Amino acid sequence: MDEVIESSDHTARVGFVSLGCAKALTDSELILTQLTAEGYQTCKTFQGADLVIVNTCGFIDDAVKESLDTIGDALADNGKVIVTGCLGAKTLADGANLVRQLHPRVLAVTGPQATREVMDAVHAHLPRPHRPFLDLIPNSFGIAGVKLTPRHYAYIKISEGCNHRCSFCIIPSMRGDLVSRPIGEVLREARALFEGGVKELLVISQDTSAYGVDVQYRTGFHEGRPIKTRLLELVQALGEMAEPFSAWVRLHYVYPYPSVDELIPLMAEGKVLPYLDVPFQHSHPDVLKRMKRPASGEKNIERIQRWREICPQIVVRSTFIAGFPGETEQEFSHLLDFMQEARIDRAGCFAYSSVQGAAANDLPGMLPPELREERRARFMAVAEAVSVAKLRQRLGSTMQVLVDAAPGLGKKGGLGRSYADAPEIDGVVKLLPPEKISKTLKVGEFTRARVVGTEGHDLVAQPF
Repeated sequence: MDEVIESSDHTARVGFVSLGCAKALTDSELILTQLTAEGYQTCKTFQGADLVIVNTCGFIDDAVKESLDTIGDALADNGKVIVTGCLGAKTLADGANLVRQLHPRVLAVTGPQATREVMDAVHAHLPRPHRPFLDLIPNSFGIAGVKLTPRHYAYIKISEGCNHRCSFCIIPSMRGDLVSRPIGEVLREARALFEGGVKELLVISQDTSAYGVDVQYRTGFHEGRPIKTRLLELVQALGEMAEPFSAWVRLHYVYPYPSVDELIPLMAEGKVLPYLDVPFQHSHPDVLKRMKRPASGEKNIERIQRWREICPQIVVRSTFIAGFPGETEQEFSHLLDFMQEARIDRAGCFAYSSVQGAAANDLPGMLPPELREERRARFMAVAEAVSVAKLRQRLGSTMQVLVDAAPGLGKKGGLGRSYADAPEIDGVVKLLPPEKISKTLKVGEFTRARVVGTEGHDLVAQPF
């Protein structure tokens, strides 16, 4: 029989580790919200906790290794571990659960988006202390719950799962098909975040453009007003809601469907940030077909040009894969040409890596690892040259900067981000000491600054 910890005179402490992407982070926030609502104390350490929850990532090999290593560390330091997240859903060829096979001592294993199952496991091994009201949770945003991000920005997940079956991806097997959140629920959470002081709301999902497809864009309600469950209407509502709070709304994981064109005028009008995170992955039509991407790629240059005509200040960030199975030198050169012509503002690139269970593993023409890495390096050299040239165009301009760090009220400077910089994935704005002695910088507030230099992917700016 598993050991159950008595907690009558003991503050039940749960260690928590969140690995992986922003979508996994929102899963972690839901679990932490429920833990805190039930009176558990959470911490970031293994030792001294009554048990540990590890929210894992299972997408690429390096992430799998990090997750398995973290589980092992938690078992060694604590001994009582509950595993959740994408890695928890992975199985071996014989159908056995991967985590249980490699770490049989774990108390429980669940897949992603499994708050209820995780809490059931916690209750079985560490009885709940009490059930205070959710709104009294320290560091929470009422109905929006606990957030793991700094208090001035937050992610809001509008859907779960994905209907696409890209050959390099196993996310649908772990997170299922697209399930859109009710639009009224999303907007209620957004309002709670803005009212709680959030100055930047980052909209995320597996496929943001597809929001509402699964429910045929049915009409929902928010504050008594009918509103379609569709990305355009959602973004319009978020923009209107953010305006009185002088807050930003940023869109991530937007597939380049024609319907995205409808969002660009909202960016030109200042309703939402002129920033699109679009996962192109490649440019050559034949590679995209092997990837089974939902967009063929032939019209992406024209689409980006049209976006810039409507909204000249728009920033496009994207991710790409170099060395995909069967990729020829000509196809890779097509990708380099695309980068130079499209002038993607922010670009990341992965050398193709086999993922257990992905259909791409069976494609012919698997390239040697050293060639994949060589192509990734060549791509990044082109991408960085484009990015640096675009940053230099900002010299002398003034911009609004959201302050992320300001030791000593910024008397010696600080760090922030412009509309062109999403947290943790793009560059930063290095803020010099303010011109005026009386001016201070405060984390979570905006400041105006003049760009005076560049450092790699970052800007240097003088607050005024």
